Amino acid sequence: MTEEMMSLRTLLEKSADADLLREMVGFAAQRLMELEVESLTGAAHGERSPERINHRNGYRDRDWETRAGTVELRIPKLRKGSYFPAFLEPRRMAEKALAAVIQEAYVQGVSTRSVDELVKAMGMTGISKSQVSRLCVEIDDKIGAFLDRPLEGDWPYLWPDATYVKVRQNGRIVSVAVIVAVAVNSDGRREVLGLTVGASEAETFWTAFLRTLARRGLRGVKLVISDAHEGLKAAVAKVLHASWQRCRVHFMRNVLAHAGKQGRRVVAAFIATAFAPEDAETARSQWRQVADQIRPKVAKLAALMDAAETDVLAFMSFPKDHRPKIHSTNPLERLNGEIKRRTEVVGIFPNEDAITRLVGAILLEQNDEWAVQRARYMTLETIAPLNDDPFVKLPAAAA
Repeated sequence: MTEEMMSLRTLLEKSADADLLREMVGFAAQRLMELEVESLTGAAHGERSPERINHRNGYRDRDWETRAGTVELRIPKLRKGSYFPAFLEPRRMAEKALAAVIQEAYVQGVSTRSVDELVKAMGMTGISKSQVSRLCVEIDDKIGAFLDRPLEGDWPYLWPDATYVKVRQNGRIVSVAVIVAVAVNSDGRREVLGLTVGASEAETFWTAFLRTLARRGLRGVKLVISDAHEGLKAAVAKVLHASWQRCRVHFMRNVLAHAGKQGRRVVAAFIATAFAPEDAETARSQWRQVADQIRPKVAKLAALMDAAETDVLAFMSFPKDHRPKIHSTNPLERLNGEIKRRTEVVGIFPNEDAITRLVGAILLEQNDEWAVQRARYMTLETIAPLNDDPFVKLPAAAA
């Protein structure tokens, strides 16, 4: 039976009916994806079900190179989280990087958390240093090309953020900062711009990182969105000369800590009224009014609002359509969560190169996923006025 099927396949591939085989492969793959998404959402396409846990959000096109030819797939998208069929890339870059990091720790005799169990589970016994070295070089070359690529055009919005991982240094286990920068370009698309690893988030560290991005071509930055870090704020003013937006979500957490359990809901509702106005001046006026109302009862909270007014309301001076995406670091939360999930598998990294290898691979995959998305993160019409290049700005609409 197997030989008959192979003969049939050979005949189809050589005949004018090769399209039939390609269509069969495409149909099977599409059906498999639909079934997987059905299990992820808890309901069939268009079905109303109390068991539903997620919803579909359209499709994105992807060409799949097979022995039967190029198959055009429509990959389902989800409203919450993401879906990518495993059969397209059996060994994605991040998985290879994770294997390389674990192997490197193993052959060096570094006792990372559960490394022995991980090695056995992944079938990686009997690994030589030369094998690990070859794998690392292969991955590092690809990640290095990605992280050092020239940056072209304007980048109006920039989100830098840091997360911490543990690494061995000179016989000690220390925490180091992993800095990631994501930006939106003048085409309204998101890209990962850079990655670096350092001892802390000092101003000198941030300054060096931003200067590296500038040397690669970063320009046209209008707004930098981050949490409240004075070193980063100073570096932004020094290198990019851009406005700084303090993450609204982080600020609210800090403020509500001073409101007491009973007053948090009321205070949150008061402050939220300052984000409702259409224009920046009205928002600032409402902000000061709320601070004055709170001052008699919670003077410390009002003082915090006074000091943070300019930084928390910076986003109000930008297009209304962009404000939900630029008032906080939320656009980075999913990416940071994935970095945390993958790095926690390793526990303690053998060196900083291993951190760059794994996190860089995660960023490369995310960047590729953003690149194939049909919808732009921000529309051309709304982002064009922020472009510094007058030759690529959209013309104003006729009156």
